[in-house]
Amino acid sequence: MSIQSILGLSVLAKAGTAGIVGVVVLIILLLIVGFFVITYFGLYIQAYLAGAKISLVQIIMMRLRKVQPGVIVRAKIMAVQADVDADARALEAHYLAGGNPTRVVQALVAADRADLGLKFRVATGIDLAGRDVLEAVRTCVNPKVIDAPDPRKGRETLDAVARDGIQLRAKARVTVKTHLARLIGGATEDTIIARVGEGIVSAIGSAATFKAVLENPDVISKAVLGRGLDSGTSFEIVSIDIADVDVGENIGARLQAEQAEADKRVAQAKAEERRAMAVAAEQEMNAAVQENRAKVVLAEAEIPLAIAESFRSGNLGIMDYYRLKNIQADTNMRNSVGGDERSTPIAPGS
Repeated sequence: MSIQSILGLSVLAKAGTAGIVGVVVLIILLLIVGFFVITYFGLYIQAYLAGAKISLVQIIMMRLRKVQPGVIVRAKIMAVQADVDADARALEAHYLAGGNPTRVVQALVAADRADLGLKFRVATGIDLAGRDVLEAVRTCVNPKVIDAPDPRKGRETLDAVARDGIQLRAKARVTVKTHLARLIGGATEDTIIARVGEGIVSAIGSAATFKAVLENPDVISKAVLGRGLDSGTSFEIVSIDIADVDVGENIGARLQAEQAEADKRVAQAKAEERRAMAVAAEQEMNAAVQENRAKVVLAEAEIPLAIAESFRSGNLGIMDYYRLKNIQADTNMRNSVGGDERSTPIAPGS
């Protein structure tokens, strides 16, 4: 065999191997394409019949981008059937951003039927912000009622004290509807409840008597409504109704009694202080008296010595001494008759 024939056979062998590989690759590609076509052909037919204008290639590309085609196609069909503007690419982008396209389209349909003027961009923003956009639209159409205070927080009534000191316990029901323009960045229901509670407490506190509140509870609701409590919130207050008003304790009388008791304790403390000071002063006076008595005793003890010295010096005679004794005896007798027990007789010669 010649060299030319051998080279020709090798070339044919190589060409045959490449052709087999190409055929295998083509078969694999056809199988993959066939799998996607078979899997999503029904979804494509559904979109085509509904006029959604989503091609089979778009559906397959959604799957490759890890987007659930069924969600996007059904949302698009819903939008087309309701004549709402919602692009498939925008729905897909919203899905990739973590939103719920079905919920957004449902909200757009509901808003369109209620003529609320909700835009697709606003609806997707509300949904991505974590708010339930469909519930917001429903609340805008059908206002909801909020209890103030919220019984789930552990409080049953709003307690306030009128100017006459009587406590009133009130319950209010606030009817609100969603304000779509303030839904993103607006305060929630808790802010509405807190503001309404503050307004009710202020209105009751400014009332002259509790009877005036009981006679006209609507005065409270009118005063609260006039304060614009829904400013900066996601809601618009439709009405505030006082559901119940009960009379509580006489806070004013109790505070006065407690103040009187406190004043009494202060007065008692001051009186006790004055008594202690008086007792101390008395003890000081008694000590001074005893000290003076001691001085008197010392002075009287020198009298016999002085008399003896007078006898020795001749300045005092015996008769003078007896006259002194008689005068002293007479003084002692008068003191005993007069009941004077303060003076203690001391004999000059003792």
